[in-house]
Amino acid sequence: MTEVFSTLGTWNWLIFGFLLMALELLAPGVFMFWLGLAALLVGLVSFAINPSWQTQLLMFAVFAIAAVPAWRYFARSTGSRSESPFLNNRTKALIGREFTLEKPIVGGTGTVRIDDTIWRVAGPDAPAGSRVRVVQADGASLTVAVA
Repeated sequence: MTEVFSTLGTWNWLIFGFLLMALELLAPGVFMFWLGLAALLVGLVSFAINPSWQTQLLMFAVFAIAAVPAWRYFARSTGSRSESPFLNNRTKALIGREFTLEKPIVGGTGTVRIDDTIWRVAGPDAPAGSRVRVVQADGASLTVAVA
């Protein structure tokens, strides 16, 4: 087994890195990519210096472990910018908006028309035609306060 490790060289690491990245194309999940990048880095460092096989394995482990926080930082910084942040939760986009009651709120429930949809609302009693502000959205029911 030590013979296999002792023959590790620059080209072996580069080939291993490219194979791992190719596997990422077949089974995407962004896991193999970072291991492949770690192997490529070891190969590139091995071009500059000629480390022992133990040092090469240690560098691979360090680069692979360092790739996890790097990926989290990269994913967090690019994933937070969305053109439509309420795409899959559109009721959250209604919070803070004001509407006119279509039916009065009696006994804690009433209705309001938003665009072409009539929504059930819960809140303090108010007559029809009153302006209300949405303060909470729970599924198909909105909680309102008199504006």
